[in-house]
Amino acid sequence: MDQYILETILAVALGFVALYGIYARSVTAARKAAAENHTTTTTTTAIDGKCRSKNSAADDVDVIIVGAGVAGAALAHTLGKDGRRVYVIERDLAEPDRIVGELLQPGGYLKLLELGLEDCVEGIDAQRVFGYALFKDGKRTRVSYPLERFHSDVSGRSFHNGRFIQRMREKAASLPNVQMVQGTVTSLLEEKGTIRGVQYKIKSGEELTAYAPLTVVCDGCFSNLRRTLCDPKVDVPSCFVGLVLENCQLPFADHGHVVLADPSPILFYPISSTEIRCLVDVPGQKVPSISNGEMAKYLKTTVAPQVPPELHDSFIAAVEKGNIRTMPNRSMPAAPHPTPGALLLGDAFNMRHPLTGGGMTVALSDIVVLRDLLRPLWDLNDAPTLCKYLESFYTLRKPVSSTINTLAGALYKVFCSSSDQARKEMRQACFDYLSLGGVFSTGPVSLLSGLNPRPLSLVCHFFAVAIYGVGRLLLPFPSLKRMWIGAKLISSASGIIFPIIKAEGVRQMFFPVTVPAYYRAHWAT
Repeated sequence: MDQYILETILAVALGFVALYGIYARSVTAARKAAAENHTTTTTTTAIDGKCRSKNSAADDVDVIIVGAGVAGAALAHTLGKDGRRVYVIERDLAEPDRIVGELLQPGGYLKLLELGLEDCVEGIDAQRVFGYALFKDGKRTRVSYPLERFHSDVSGRSFHNGRFIQRMREKAASLPNVQMVQGTVTSLLEEKGTIRGVQYKIKSGEELTAYAPLTVVCDGCFSNLRRTLCDPKVDVPSCFVGLVLENCQLPFADHGHVVLADPSPILFYPISSTEIRCLVDVPGQKVPSISNGEMAKYLKTTVAPQVPPELHDSFIAAVEKGNIRTMPNRSMPAAPHPTPGALLLGDAFNMRHPLTGGGMTVALSDIVVLRDLLRPLWDLNDAPTLCKYLESFYTLRKPVSSTINTLAGALYKVFCSSSDQARKEMRQACFDYLSLGGVFSTGPVSLLSGLNPRPLSLVCHFFAVAIYGVGRLLLPFPSLKRMWIGAKLISSASGIIFPIIKAEGVRQMFFPVTVPAYYRAHWAT
């Protein structure tokens, strides 16, 4: 019977693979046609073989970047290395101290390599990560990243977020054509529908202005500028409670750990050679109070019994030490208003639940797309042409971003406990499916890691899990009750993934060649 279930799942998967082959061929053909038919109308000026805009004497900047976090610092270095004159305005240039943005997936590390920033994870006591360990009801399984075809240095990396950002800032600021200043951007300067620059305030209180043909807003999840450039629909499904466990060993070295706890997951991963980050997910927007001791009590009585035994004592010690921090988990689909002269990037533009650690991978992938898109456009002062290129950016980023966003939202809902029997079965089916090994674990993990940014492959595996769950219910002896639960399981799975896909954009995810702006992309050879 088990063999019959596996054969059924593989048959469904092969059907999706065949459809994806047709889709991929249509994308390739469209790209080739776009490259052959595109003609650029921009006025260009080459200075030392680099990309430079022809600005007036009073305006000596090509790009203003608002924010110098992971996205802003990486973009500043990337555009500066291409010869652009970059002006970065960051609210606080001191080393950040956050409890998220600490795990970079292998797909994100590959983007670091592509951008020439891989040395930013060196010298900060970053730890290599090779996969995940899952824990549920006393059982455990391990799934590894499919890294066989990559260089031995390719893996995930986990670290202190602030150390990583400071290395990125230092590398960007070392370029002679990148200037980084501390200030708070208060508004975007608009003229006849085009963003011309920004107004910002420095520490002394003085109001200043800066002008450039392109302004990139990447000032993070708390951005006060995004409303001008997109339709923000921010959802806060839960909060993370952060702790640091010291001088203890994870059950599986060099792996992230996910405990499918009640009511929602608990994460563990190393952030240095002596520290392990623990993130406890608490559903909803309100968490127990830290000040009156409610949080410590909740962590000791509700969470601690579900922590792996190897980490229990260190977990209790971290709670008693008292350095407990919280952060809301935000998700926001990308819903841009294409605006001449401006672009959104990073968490200011697109967020997903941080359960899968995909935020930095999406940001770095977006920077690679933007860099390649802008390279042929030397003169950024040609606002109409620049706007057309930037419209294409929103579609070209979709394969990576929509895959990671959809997976993060779907996995979070599947991993949370529920009183609904169908949801319980889906949760168990997901754990058992990943425990099968082979293609059943490497497929989903390659999606999570950013190594396989294919939305259709994600949908295939998601419903393969659902079908596997139905098979578990109906075999060996089906009953009316089990058949009903199986039908509800399929319905529940559809109710989880389809709204996320709708928010991401069905057309952009699966049929990008039908998006008009897509054809305006200039494909560099």
